[in-house]
Amino acid sequence: MRFVFAILLTAGFFGRTAAQSTAYVFNVGPSVGFQKWENGGDRQLLFKYHASIAAESVDNEDDSGSLFAQFGYHVKGSATRYRFLFQGGGVDAFSEEFRFNNLSLLLGAKQKFPMASGRSRYFYFGGIRGDYTLSTNIDELAANNIYAAAYYPQIGAMNRWMVGVSVGGGIQFDFGELVGGQITLSVNPDITSQINQPPGVVSDPFNPGQNINVAARRIRNTTVELSFGLRLLKKVVYVD
Repeated sequence: MRFVFAILLTAGFFGRTAAQSTAYVFNVGPSVGFQKWENGGDRQLLFKYHASIAAESVDNEDDSGSLFAQFGYHVKGSATRYRFLFQGGGVDAFSEEFRFNNLSLLLGAKQKFPMASGRSRYFYFGGIRGDYTLSTNIDELAANNIYAAAYYPQIGAMNRWMVGVSVGGGIQFDFGELVGGQITLSVNPDITSQINQPPGVVSDPFNPGQNINVAARRIRNTTVELSFGLRLLKKVVYVD
């Protein structure tokens, strides 16, 4: 039902913008993932990537604002990194990534402002976003770690569907009448949790036969994304 609702929203958006020109934007770029782990310790940055395609309304007379819909693939999560120093001078490094591979549908609006050089514009935007988690590597990590039950989030507590917001800004510029580019920087916090794990009791990995209490654990994603986009304009010309 959620998927159908998202499709209906997108269809309604395109129906409203069909009467004016449309820009199709193909985005790709690096991402920095943050996660807030309630009762889960400090987390470090996850450096990954994203890709998306967007359809944006364009006013032929005054391109000062637009509505857009964007669908994309985003790798979110966090990392754990340690360095161990030994008395003999040796160094050992440990790194572990918690990844969530998400599909996102973003519906939003842009406000644009002209720049001094030609038809280039800078803009800011905001929108509401729905995410669906395709997969995660938590189950793979847990399978190879005897301490997983005590220290890792449980895969059964993962939410597949999430809601978030996206805000940001950037610059769009023209290569020609129908082809252009844009550079965008965005911040994308989730409102709902990726993991919502209730408190429980698990076996103590350090003392076999004994149990330990595990506190409730909630994990929420935020990403910062730098996008490089190719804009292709489908121009509607009215003839009297």
